[in-house]
Amino acid sequence: MSENGRWHEERDRKGHAMVPATPRDVVHIRVGSFLLVFLFAFTVLGILTQAPVMTGVAVAFAVVTVVDIVLAIRRQKQRSDGEAG
Repeated sequence: MSENGRWHEERDRKGHAMVPATPRDVVHIRVGSFLLVFLFAFTVLGILTQAPVMTGVAVAFAVVTVVDIVLAIRRQKQRSDGEAG
């Protein structure tokens, strides 16, 4: 932490940002965000075709996916050591 209260990102020799992350957290975030695109499409399709069950299932999965992404991000921020992601 610097004197003004902000964190400085460490950089490797090539200038890439090095942040603590586990491969599991990275996978949860990336796959979850990819899945959200399809769940959004299924939700819109369910609304347009007036299929409430499909819409409800897609929204429920989207909520679960968002919660999983938020938990993965929180795990990343709580780690003080780990691999560079």
